[in-house]
Amino acid sequence: QAELEESGGGSVQAGGSLRLSCTSSLSSLKLSTVYLAWFRQSPGTEREGVAGVFHEVDIYYSDSAKGRFTLSLDQATNTVYLEMNNLKPDDTGMYYCAAVAWRRPRRWSLSSDYTYWGQGTQVTVSS
Repeated sequence: QAELEESGGGSVQAGGSLRLSCTSSLSSLKLSTVYLAWFRQSPGTEREGVAGVFHEVDIYYSDSAKGRFTLSLDQATNTVYLEMNNLKPDDTGMYYCAAVAWRRPRRWSLSSDYTYWGQGTQVTVSS
């Protein structure tokens, strides 16, 4: 069983919006206290960082996500959200939530530095 669980994916037309959610199945994993990021992977490509948050203080976005995506955290429900607006066909892919608790990633978008992963949620954007 994956330590993280994503939801909220779906199929939308270009210009549409989706909100992805990430929760933890581990009671000890408080998402507000770890290093967390969203990654996207399309067939035949490596996982790329979309947005990241470190201890609720530092928030990072990829160039393609800036201005369109917003990452937020709800401590009460231990949930991290990725609000995605003005979606484009290039945003299509499997979106994964990832976290690491014990060491700050060398780069927020370096997937190999994250130890907890979800199984992903599919986002498909049609033109």
